[in-house]
Formats: sequence, structure tokens, C-alpha cells
Amino acid sequence: MSEKRNGARRQSGGPRKAQEIFDATLDLLAEKGYEGLTIEGVAQRSGVNKTTIYRWWPSKGALLGAALIGARQLELTAPDTGSLEGDLEALLHTIVTLLTTRPASDIAVSVLGAVTHSPELAAHVKDFLADRIAREQPVFDRAVARGEISADTDRMLLVDLLAGAAWVRVALRRLPLEKDFAARAVNTVLNGARVAG
Repeated sequence: MSEKRNGARRQSGGPRKAQEIFDATLDLLAEKGYEGLTIEGVAQRSGVNKTTIYRWWPSKGALLGAALIGARQLELTAPDTGSLEGDLEALLHTIVTLLTTRPASDIAVSVLGAVTHSPELAAHVKDFLADRIAREQPVFDRAVARGEISADTDRMLLVDLLAGAAWVRVALRRLPLEKDFAARAVNTVLNGARVAG
């Protein structure tokens, strides 16, 4: 199967109404969850023939993976505040907003639940996460250039620690996030929790 058809690189190609298809996919996911998401439903909602959708994405997992990367609702622009701490706070604030604002929060929770049961979707979510870390690379490249972190810093681990903290608080513990959550989380990850000696 070609890379064009497997949904991994939807931004560089796709049907003429790709955005409408992606929007319909994420809207239906938010409304009905992964189990209720169907290609037929997406076709009806987007006004596109289902054969067109199947031509580009052979399954709903492939379609959802492409929608996660290509949809406008989940766009990410790497911040540039002038410091690693400020950039990480801005990234974490974006994650928190996605997790606490509908319909993005419904999409995120539905994907989290579905990925544990669908190996196919899990593979497409890996593509989505790889896309996100690639978009975040400029934050870390600038931090290395400024001397804030070493070139061999595990960048993915930094993002995982921060995003994981937000996911656990919001999706699992169902706790409200204080206004200073992002600043405190970034400070703890960058500087640790030990008392300065």
C-alpha cells in the first residue's frame, strides 16, 4: 500500500475536500466516540462519497490518524517566547486547553480510550505524536542555541513528562487545573523538586 493511501502523510495530498472530511471525522468522534465513528457517517457529514474516502483511507483508523494530523482543530504552532521555560509553558498551556475545551477534549479522551483497544489506531496515533514532536523541534533547537539545554537532552521525555502531567490531572484524576499549573509543572520538570542546597 502506498504511503499516500495509508493516511500517514495526508497534508501533502488527499482529496479536494480533505478538510471537510477531517472536520467531519473529528466532529463525529467527539459526538459518538471511536465505536460510533464510521466512514459512512463521515461521508454523509462531509458531503463526500464514501468511495472517495475509501480511495484515500482504507479504514476508519487510517482516516482518524490522518484527521488528527491534518485537521484545523488540532493545529499546533511552536511558540517562541525567547526562553525554553516560556516556550514549554506555552506548549503545556496549549495541551491543557485541548484537554479542557470541547470539542477537542472529547476528541482527546475518545482517542485515548480507543487506542488501548485498536492496534491499528495506535499505529496512526504514533504518527500523530511523531508529527507533534517534529513541530515542537524548533523550541528545543533554539534552547540548545541559547545554551539552556544540551544537544543530547531527551526532548521527547521533556514533552512526555509535561503532557503526561496534564493528561493525568485532567483525564484520569478529573481535577481542575490551577492557573499556575503550567508554570509549576515546567519549573519542576526543568529544575526538579529538591530543596536547593
